[in-house]
Amino acid sequence: MVDHIHIENYTYHLPDNRIAKFPLKKRDDSKLLVYKNGEISETVFNRIADEIPENSLLIFNNTKVIQARLHFQKETGAKIEIFCLEPVEPTEYELIFQQTGTCVWLCMVGNLKKWKSGNLYQHIEIGNRSVCLQATWKEKRGDSFLIEFSWDNSSVSFAEILETAGELPIPPYLNRKTEEADKKTYQTVYSKIKGSVAAPTAGLHFTQDVFDRLKTKNVVCEELTLHVGAGTFRPVKSGLIADHEMHTEFFSVKKQTIEKLITHRGKIIAVGTTTVRTLESLYYLGKMLENNPETSVLKVSQWMPYESPDNISKEKALQNLLDYSEKIKSDTLVASTQIMIVPGYRFKTIDGMITNFHQPQSTLLLLVSAFLDGNWKMVYDYALSHDFRFLSYGDSSLLWRK
Repeated sequence: MVDHIHIENYTYHLPDNRIAKFPLKKRDDSKLLVYKNGEISETVFNRIADEIPENSLLIFNNTKVIQARLHFQKETGAKIEIFCLEPVEPTEYELIFQQTGTCVWLCMVGNLKKWKSGNLYQHIEIGNRSVCLQATWKEKRGDSFLIEFSWDNSSVSFAEILETAGELPIPPYLNRKTEEADKKTYQTVYSKIKGSVAAPTAGLHFTQDVFDRLKTKNVVCEELTLHVGAGTFRPVKSGLIADHEMHTEFFSVKKQTIEKLITHRGKIIAVGTTTVRTLESLYYLGKMLENNPETSVLKVSQWMPYESPDNISKEKALQNLLDYSEKIKSDTLVASTQIMIVPGYRFKTIDGMITNFHQPQSTLLLLVSAFLDGNWKMVYDYALSHDFRFLSYGDSSLLWRK
């Protein structure tokens, strides 16, 4: 199935003036496209509660974008940018932000040709504390690099260094510099757990007013955490989807959320593609535990959903995860996923999805096509011809499975 999917069949013309370079002044004033039973309508996002049935379950990704870009200048004047992608030593986000002397990240490096040897230095003032931050290039890993950061003030955490000296990494397709306002507008109002280098942008439209309206319809809200990596912006460069390597992302889901997914009888709606990938990954983790209950590596590989029949129910798969959590005495399931959702994929968990409009020839567009049984072009043609704004700061859509 996957072997015959060509990325050229998932493209469309996106004029630059349709890319929203800045957000609207009010988050929930964005337009909302609604796709249901093969028909399209449109409304405004602050009326999304009118489109969601009573007693639905909405699931959000509560990750928070970190100021992951650090800028250094060599004595020669050359400027080097280091973009922190994911923690290596220590590997846990919470621990690496607490480090007070040294840590190692997997990074992208800008203007690498000017950094052939030696260390980089930056002097930082954090309140009344002076810090000298040093960056050391350790080794190359694929297109990225292991960079060791060290600093000379043990009263300062790496989180404080990023908050003071780091820059928020807005998407490259905005073709502009990060502005002070982006520190607020490029975060969801419910962001909590630091770790992402890109926002889960479907959630950018939500406001307290929208949550209040959802509450009147007995809509239940649950959260999970998936830290969005820079791979979300990586284009598919291979002609065949089968030749594209999907990036890995780490996530955590609380036991109570998994229990809700088992017992909830209303519609289940994922807010954003990162939430979709997490929820769908849960099924395959549970299936893995069914076949190998002693496994200690919880990871969904890229093509796992297509390698064998889905021979257990969603409820059984999720129960396996609860049993595993009991076994390891943890209230939170932590795992990673490389899942790639492409046309032909059969969704296990969700009935609806809230998502923005994605780039041509992207893995996110493939996911949308899979969810709409190939009907993505109808949705995108409508959005293009009805003045919808595209990409991260653009408008939104509510998509329903048939």
